[in-house]
Amino acid sequence: FNKLRAFFNWCNDQKITQNRPFSGYNGVTSEKYGTPYYITLEERNQIAEFDLSEHPHLATQRDIFIFQCLIGCRVSDLLKMTEKNIINEAVEYIPHKTRDERPTIVRVPLNDRARILVDKYRKVDTKGRLFPFISAQKYNDDIKDIFRLCGITRFVTVLNPTTGKEEKRPINEVASSHMARRTFVGNLYKKVKDPNLVGSLSGHAEGSKAFARYREIDEEMKKELVNLID
Repeated sequence: FNKLRAFFNWCNDQKITQNRPFSGYNGVTSEKYGTPYYITLEERNQIAEFDLSEHPHLATQRDIFIFQCLIGCRVSDLLKMTEKNIINEAVEYIPHKTRDERPTIVRVPLNDRARILVDKYRKVDTKGRLFPFISAQKYNDDIKDIFRLCGITRFVTVLNPTTGKEEKRPINEVASSHMARRTFVGNLYKKVKDPNLVGSLSGHAEGSKAFARYREIDEEMKKELVNLID
């Protein structure tokens, strides 16, 4: 609604129309972010090592998902990556989402697992991309099937975007490409607990509300804190 109102305001300013359907609309609200859910490194490795030889199509999409877990980019950026994005053993890109307002170069060094995946699919895609993508929607559908086949079906608490209320859902039903990004950020933050360092790898802006959520989920950090006053 906020975006549509901005469009109509622009049309009014440009004298394209005098229609003001949002003149009485005051619902300017900030985005709501629930606590992020993601898979552990053990679950990620379980997916990476699962035998999907009977499902070769899903095996390819699984490899793409694992690579995304290793570099933490959005799927919109991953879809466009070619070998030119790999510079001195690292992936370099400017996040599409923030390109206009904050064109920052994100550089993520490739670890051994990521390099193996890049080599495995080198020159496979007819369009010259790092991986043979189908479409973002089919990729998301396949991720759900991969989770189910690999037995990653534990329940997580999610925020219903329509009702704003919490729900308990099997993680395979809510898995998507963005979970790969959350897996990258969440697990890195558990290891280093430095938002600036992790943000430099994920492309999150300093003070990002989306990134701040990860400070709330580390149970080990909470245990360490309460043990200080034991």
